[in-house]
Parts: sequence; C-alpha cells; structure tokens
Amino acid sequence: MTPPLFEVDNLHVAVEGTEILKGVNLVVDAGEVHALMGPNGAGKSTLAGALLGHPAYEVTRGSIVLRGEDVTGWPTDVRAKAGLFLAFQYPEAIDGVSVTQFLRQAMAARKGTEVSVLEVRVLMTEWMERLGMDSSFASRHLNQGFSGGEKKRNEILQMALLEPLVAVLDETDSGLDIDALRVVGRGVRAVRQARPELGVLAITHYERLLTELVPDVVHILVDGRIVANGGPELAGKVESEGYEVWR
Repeated sequence: MTPPLFEVDNLHVAVEGTEILKGVNLVVDAGEVHALMGPNGAGKSTLAGALLGHPAYEVTRGSIVLRGEDVTGWPTDVRAKAGLFLAFQYPEAIDGVSVTQFLRQAMAARKGTEVSVLEVRVLMTEWMERLGMDSSFASRHLNQGFSGGEKKRNEILQMALLEPLVAVLDETDSGLDIDALRVVGRGVRAVRQARPELGVLAITHYERLLTELVPDVVHILVDGRIVANGGPELAGKVESEGYEVWR
C-alpha cells in the first residue's frame, strides 16, 4: 500500500517547556490542498515551524512522515532537500545576497548538483512573468526593501523553482491587501498547475485566502488540537461564526 505523501501523527510540541501542540493529526496526499485555520495562539505557526525543524520547537511525542520516511529527527536543511518547503509569514531580508544567488544555491542544494546561472535565469524569467514580478527582482538583494506583497510573491517564486513535494504556507495572506492576495493566490495556482502532484498546507486566519486556493480539506486548530475537519464550507462557518463554538 502506498503511504501518504505527508502525515503528521499525534504531534506534541513544546516551547521552552510549555506544551503548545497537544496531539495534531493530519494527512496530505499528492495534489491536495489542505487549509489549517485557528485563532491567535492556537499553535498554527508552532506547527509550521515544527514541520521544518525549527530548533525553538521541541517535538515531545508523535511523528512527521514524508513519503513514508519519518523525518521528525532530521535537521531543517535535510528536510528541505527532501522536498519540504515553508513560505514564511514574515520573510527575512538578507542584505548582500541577490535573489538569483540565493535561488541558485537553494536549487543546487535541493537537486544535489551544480546549477548554472543560465538555467536559474531562464527559469526565473519564466516564473517572474507568470507571477507578475518585474525583471529587476533578479538582481535585488533578497527581500531588501520589498513590500509585503513583493516578499510573498518572492516566496512563491522560490516554491516554483525549488519544486518541493509539500509546501507549507504560513499565513501567506498576512499583511496583504486584497489585490496582493489575489496575485499570490494566482501564483500558487500556477505552481500547482505546473506540478499537480504538489501537496499544500495553507495556514491562515481568514477565509479570504481560501477563495483563491479552494481547499480539499479544512482543519480547525484550537488550543493545540485539531477540533474539526471538513470541506470548504467549514471555512465559511468560521467566517460567519468565529471560533467560539470550538473553544
């Protein structure tokens, strides 16, 4: 029997000795979009960080499994090379490193082989056009002076070129106006069209992102536990009623 693409099994995570996640379970199969919603303090960003091995988040119980392999103890860079990708809520700026340089090094690490500047530039040009990004982005320093929308589009550009198996989008809609949100949503859809087997876990507060990325499954996270699962209509219920019914 073929294992799921990505599985989180009974995941417990602590931060400085305080348990934040209290037994999270979810399964993302190839080509599926899952949405994780929840109020502030529910543990959404803790989950995102734990999935990619952030050292601040201690897994005390449970497992993270990618294509049948338990990656719970793997360092962040090894998880990324294996095909896990995280789009940050607040992407960091790195002065002195151009977008092209960054992507060339990241692609080489992901592929396990050298990548030519020409190959990177060809792919970047194609995807920047699809994402509505100005060609000057290629030579700008990573996220330096970028607007919120530009940073998020740059995250989607990285996702397109690195070709992950699973993409975790940590509140990609945070700080975006409706126009920028639509651009990001279209960008994620374009990546999925190019790679239909990609699994996506989109973490968000609001239904508005999910009008752009129609999810197969919606999970509600409250107080470190998934308390409800359903289809897109569940996001609509959150929008109209809030999270009080699950507290």
